[in-house]
This record gives sequence, C-alpha cells and structure tokens, in this order.
Amino acid sequence: MYSPDITQASNFVQGVDTAFLVILGISFFFLIALTVVMIYFIYKYNNKRHPVATQIHGSTILEIVWTVIPFLLTMVMFYYGWAGWKPMQKAPKDAMEVTVYARMWNFSYEYENGKRTDTLYLPKDKPVKLNLKAMDVLHSLYIPAFRVKQDMVPNKENNFMWFEPQRVGMYEIYCAEYCGMQHSYMYSYVKVMEDSAFQSFIADTSMVAASANIDSPGATGKRIMQNIGCFACHTLDGTKLVGPSFKGIWGEEQSVVTGKETRKVLVDEDYIKRSIYDPNADVVEGFMKGLMVSYQGQLSEDDIASIIEYLKTVK
Repeated sequence: MYSPDITQASNFVQGVDTAFLVILGISFFFLIALTVVMIYFIYKYNNKRHPVATQIHGSTILEIVWTVIPFLLTMVMFYYGWAGWKPMQKAPKDAMEVTVYARMWNFSYEYENGKRTDTLYLPKDKPVKLNLKAMDVLHSLYIPAFRVKQDMVPNKENNFMWFEPQRVGMYEIYCAEYCGMQHSYMYSYVKVMEDSAFQSFIADTSMVAASANIDSPGATGKRIMQNIGCFACHTLDGTKLVGPSFKGIWGEEQSVVTGKETRKVLVDEDYIKRSIYDPNADVVEGFMKGLMVSYQGQLSEDDIASIIEYLKTVK
C-alpha cells in the first residue's frame, strides 16, 4: 500500500524542497523579527513613556536598506524557485511515455503497447513522460511524493509532465483542481517497481487473457465501467446522480431530448452504443447536456458488448 517514506521519491524532490525551505525560512525570520520589533516599539513608545507625540523625520539610509534587502531576498527566493522549476520543462528524449486520461472523476493510464490500467505502474530510475489529456473539464494531476503537479486542460496540445521515480513503493495521486461534485474522490496510485518487475508487468498479457476467459461478459463489462469511472456519475440503486441510474434501464423506454424534440426510445444495444459514442445525441429528460464526453476511440466493440451484457443484469 501507500509508502510513507517519500525521501527522494523522485529526481525533483530536492529542488522543490530546497525552494520551499528557503522561502519558509525567510518568511519565518521576518515573522519573528517583525513581531519582536513591534512588541519592543509598543513597550518603548507607549503612552506612559511618551505622553506627547514626537515627529520622527525620515531616513534616506533606512529607506534604501528596507528597499534593497527585501529585493535581494525576493531574488534569492526566485532563483531557488526557478532552479527547481526549470528542469521540469524538458523531458529526456529517451523517457518512457504514458498517456494519462482524466475525466469526471477518475484517472486512467495507457502505455506505449496499448495496455491500460487504473493504477500508474512505473519502473524505478527511468525517466517517465506523462502525456496529459483532460476529456471533459479542467483537472490537475498531482503526485505529492514526487513534488510534481500539472493542470490538465481540455484540447491543450503538448501538455505533459516528466520525472524519474527513485524509490520503490506505492504513492498517492490526486486531482488538485476542483472539477465537480465528486472531485474529492478522484484519486489514484502510482506503483514504482524495479525495472525487471516492470518489464514483466508491461509485457504480460496472460493475466488479462485469463481473466477474460474466466469472467463472464457481464463481469468484464462491470470491470470496464469501474476503470473508466462510470459509477462516479451513474448509480446502481435507482438514485439520481449526475447521470441516470443504471438500475433496471435495460429493455425499458426512456424519455430523451434529441435536439429540441422530446421522444421515447428503447434502451437496447443501439441506444447504449450511441450513448457511449455520442452521449449528447439523446439526453435523458431531466439531466444536463454536455456533462459526458464521447468514449469514441477509447472503447472497442468488444468493450461495448461486455458493458451491454452487464447492464442487462442490473435489475
């Protein structure tokens, strides 16, 4: 499970922590120093000691000092911040690439060989470039242990983050940008493995094949829906959430809005497929248009068939 030891969990920890400690140290110094000076002045210049106010003329030297010193300190803080940020902007050419998809409200990860998971698996001591794709609204991928965070903006090109995991373990991933009602539940994990273990994981498809052979199509469909976050918006018990409940919808008629027309449609294979690939074509009456985006290109025909088999069982 989660690894509490995050010392040097990635190559960016030292740079970010140094900038943080420098800024924190300067801030605490002035907080304490100014508080002490303020208390001293309250004591020295109180009404009992100085019942008559005295005009104090300005000091050019003092004004120069309190202008130059804060300027130099801000430049020191800027330097450490810039030194920690600059290496994050250019990924190594040999970095392993993983595409991260974010949608309300889950993350999924696709590797270069097409394998997809809901946990991010990475090799230790290898540079990794995450290509970030937001499928609906603004999200933000944040891995606290690695000291990296990047906004995920819909339709933004060349949106990425990179880092080099340096400690084996399981670390938390959060969405750090408010993205709707279930934002606080949008978290995942990154599992850092030794390179040999990772190569076995990424090359092994036997577990997937075995699972597909053992599981019924309905069980496979449910797993697919869990992985892509369907149950964050749709319930199984009939209660209303962001989208209509899946309970008992198979074979029933739904009142939908198509364009400006309200009509009745039968929930069958064609309706389910159309709802997944073109979710705004027929919007169930009482629900908002535009909250669900298309899964075209992300789900295969076999995936759709498994989902349909599962929906048939939700009574």
